[in-house]
Amino acid sequence: MSNLFLLGCDPELTPGKAALLISCRTAFAPRRLRPALGDFSGSVYPVTPLPEALEQMADELQRGDIAVLTGGDPLFFGIGRRLIELFGPDLIIHPALSAPQTACARFLEPWDDACFISLHGRDDDNFAARILRRPKTIVFTDHRRTPALIAQRLLETGAGIGIAQENIVMMIAEDLGTPKERLTKGCPREIAEMRFSTLNIVIIKHKRPPPTADFVLGLNENNIRHSRGLITKDEVRAATLHHLRLPKQGVLWDIGAGSGSISLEAARLCPELRIFAVERQPEEQDNITANIRRYQSGNITLVKDQAPEALKSLPRPERIFIGGSGGRLTEIINFAAAALAPQGIMVVNAVISSTRDKAPALLHQAGMRVQTTTIQVSRAPFPPETDEIINFKPITIITGKK
Repeated sequence: MSNLFLLGCDPELTPGKAALLISCRTAFAPRRLRPALGDFSGSVYPVTPLPEALEQMADELQRGDIAVLTGGDPLFFGIGRRLIELFGPDLIIHPALSAPQTACARFLEPWDDACFISLHGRDDDNFAARILRRPKTIVFTDHRRTPALIAQRLLETGAGIGIAQENIVMMIAEDLGTPKERLTKGCPREIAEMRFSTLNIVIIKHKRPPPTADFVLGLNENNIRHSRGLITKDEVRAATLHHLRLPKQGVLWDIGAGSGSISLEAARLCPELRIFAVERQPEEQDNITANIRRYQSGNITLVKDQAPEALKSLPRPERIFIGGSGGRLTEIINFAAAALAPQGIMVVNAVISSTRDKAPALLHQAGMRVQTTTIQVSRAPFPPETDEIINFKPITIITGKK
């Protein structure tokens, strides 16, 4: 029975790992780790493209032991997960120190309180908002998502939500463990003007931690800037979010966003969700902008336009909320239903009778399973005082599921 040895380099092999390598007939290594092979006499193959390399590994494993060289800890955003899936009990892992361990040691920075984001080979347009919500983040980069690009996105997103770039510290460790190792520390504006080796890891932290609340759901009307009492009431907002069944990641369209109360609660509940608040009224646009800055909700994008035209350039949504239609309910629902992702959910809140009467039929005609829920909210203090009892108009929550 043959073994696949997954050997972590940092960047050299320890004597024990070197002995395992010598026992193998074949090795796989990225170009930058080829020097660690020393005078290895067996066949050597690249690890990219990965699909072809995995097929070659499976073939070579039939003939004898093989070694795969990798940087750091292969079970930490590395190739280890994939090899476990494919080779299971034939796999023996000998990790090295991970890049985060080494980088944090160099900068004398504890890392047990850090969050991690990998941008390596991933398309993630929302990463700056995710980073800025956290006190400390360690980021894995690639040749496209460079430290300079990350810094530029932090500047742009931070400016939109009121985070001063001077409060952000970026630490970049390049070519760790090699003669070319370099450590750089600075604010995003400084880092955005610099170039770095493709082999790097980035640590980002706030000098002063970003403000956080001790709850993720429960903003009330007094916590959200709005105009003339035009805001989704707290109890209705909670019920609406329940019907939306928000995913952890994906896209939410908040159409006719008003003050943005639904967007704000969704952003706090699901920091990795991308939210587009579509609003045509300038006064409400100002309210949304103020609320985004107050709660530093960088995952909300304000779209200053009328639906459905404003929706045509937005990414495909997994969830859609319609709080207002400006008299164009039919057009909006027809467009939104066609754009909604499979298994997506659309929720329409109906205050006026025309919306309550039309929306269910429009969702049904679009091929969705429809349910309506009508709620009546009353508020009263205790002990009760008659003049302080408030009865709000009934609201119908109309939910369509693909």
